[in-house]
Amino acid sequence: MKIFSVKFKKSISDINQFIVNKNYPEYAFAGRSNVGKSSLINCITNRRSIARVSSHPGSTKLINHFIINQEWYLIDLPGYGFSSNKYLKKTNNKLIIDYIFYRKTITCLFLLIDCRILMQKIDINFINFLNKKKIKFCIVFTKVDKLKNMNILDHHIVSYFSKMKKKMIYPKYFKISSKKKLGIKNMKQYIEELNQLQKKAHYS
Repeated sequence: MKIFSVKFKKSISDINQFIVNKNYPEYAFAGRSNVGKSSLINCITNRRSIARVSSHPGSTKLINHFIINQEWYLIDLPGYGFSSNKYLKKTNNKLIIDYIFYRKTITCLFLLIDCRILMQKIDINFINFLNKKKIKFCIVFTKVDKLKNMNILDHHIVSYFSKMKKKMIYPKYFKISSKKKLGIKNMKQYIEELNQLQKKAHYS
């Protein structure tokens, strides 16, 4: 899938500000702060600064909407679980939960996890929440270029899935590096496949 156009549509801080979306597939990107979400979004869209990249966790404080190729929405969610400001942390987490709970147009949510770090309790809780709400999601293991031994990632993946609920179907996952563009093609291809499926469902 080639990205021809990327247009910023809106930033929101409250669920009452959601854009009206009746026809376009919608893909949300979520993860703990500083997991590489902004870098991944920039890499997927082939833009240098469509999403803000910062060394300071918690930089994204709003839900940002982008329309891609005039065909699908990319939703940049705030990082969850981190902020030295307790009010901001609570506000960000509530905004994410409200989006997932009330938004009915989510095609797929990409949950980003730093491949170098074992899954945290907050990630497990977030996955259980997605599963409970029956939200389709994939796991994206980021920063694989920083691993010297890929066996470490395979070990972590086994550990991640062992912590999930027994009755839960293991989600699709991707191993990516935004810096070296590893796995990006596979992610974009998957998005395109879901776009085509939604088109067929819409016209059938």
